Amino acid sequence: MRGPRQPAGEPAADGGIDLPAVRRRVRLALVLSQILGGLGVSTAVALAAVLAEDIGGSEAVAGLASTSSVIGTALLSLPCAALMARRGRRVGLTSAYAVAAVGGLVVVAGAALRNFPLLLVGMAAFGGSNTAGLQARFAAADLAEPLHRARAISTVVWATTVGAVLGPNIAGPAGRSVAGLGVPETAGPFLWGTVVFLIAGGLLQVLLRPDPLLTARALARKATAGGGPDEGGGQPGANGGRQSDGDGGDRSLRAGLAAVTASAPARVALAAIAGSHTVMVSVMVMTPVDLGGHGAGVELIGLVLSGHIAGMYAFSPVMGWLADRIGRFSVILVGAALLGCATALAGTADGNHAQSAVGLFLLGLGWSAGLVAGSALLTDSVPQRARAAVQGFSDLIMNSAAGVGGALSGLVVAQAGYGWLNLLAAALLIPVTVLTVTVAVRR
Repeated sequence: MRGPRQPAGEPAADGGIDLPAVRRRVRLALVLSQILGGLGVSTAVALAAVLAEDIGGSEAVAGLASTSSVIGTALLSLPCAALMARRGRRVGLTSAYAVAAVGGLVVVAGAALRNFPLLLVGMAAFGGSNTAGLQARFAAADLAEPLHRARAISTVVWATTVGAVLGPNIAGPAGRSVAGLGVPETAGPFLWGTVVFLIAGGLLQVLLRPDPLLTARALARKATAGGGPDEGGGQPGANGGRQSDGDGGDRSLRAGLAAVTASAPARVALAAIAGSHTVMVSVMVMTPVDLGGHGAGVELIGLVLSGHIAGMYAFSPVMGWLADRIGRFSVILVGAALLGCATALAGTADGNHAQSAVGLFLLGLGWSAGLVAGSALLTDSVPQRARAAVQGFSDLIMNSAAGVGGALSGLVVAQAGYGWLNLLAAALLIPVTVLTVTVAVRR
């Protein structure tokens, strides 16, 4: 007779597995896909505002392209997480890249037809690439040893650096490649993005085997059935305490929300992730406007933003190492402190471009600390069966909050100035810090 049916792609719980080899294979697949995903996103986004202004006919609508992409990222977070909860990381991540690839084609079609609403729909779908990139950090944590989870997450975040740096430099050739096709050159990078996302999805489909999430569930089920150390208690987290890793039960998004509500550390993690991202996006999107208003040229603005991107990604392994060594809560507080310093420097620069550059670098560094440590703490703090749902919910909150912050930042600057924007962004850090300290002390 046949035994109990296994979910598609999931290894048998009693099957042998070379866990170190699987971890290396998963890390390779995720790193390669992150490099490609970062390349596709940054190549296209470099000219997104220019394309939107051209098709929309006004500078006032130029920012709607990026806003649509952020909204798309948020809206796709929950269905992507639900798909992963049922079918695993491989299906969820490849599906997100497939949606992004279709979005790239829709953007090109909107540009060719000079149809602005169609362009925005394509940009929203294009946001699926960011959904895949963000969810990949959690895939890196699925099979990581609990005391090394933050480093595993940070490795995948760091890989984005390569594509993010290379992308803007090939935007020009990508634009020229569509000459004669009847579409604006500024749409060329989106066509390239479509190809790159298809390659990234194909790599994940081939290399992300066995599926890390399904494998982690099978191992947790085996440990529970065997009465091992995970039974009824889970694995030790980096900050003490234990979390359940047992499988079974409801994996719905409602169960994910319930898991966050039931766990104080998970609430801290969610606040840190959403708060860090909102502060970073709100300040970053208006910094080029402030620099330009104080006489900075395109080259200088690009240099400041490059330093910001380096702060976001290049030092993430350091944040991961610190989160594993001194604890998640400590690094979340370090991130809040860095973001506070960043807003103080940027908000009082008043034309001092060197001070603005330092502020934007620290803004990226603080974001990295909050994202890496918060993501590790979130994974530590909820049961295995609810993790995919919780992680998708966190990305929905993170991107929704940042979308609102980015949309309001322009109004704040127009009415009160860039300094007030930084002050209000810094104020968002107060509840995050108070919640973190309160929960850390109680533990």
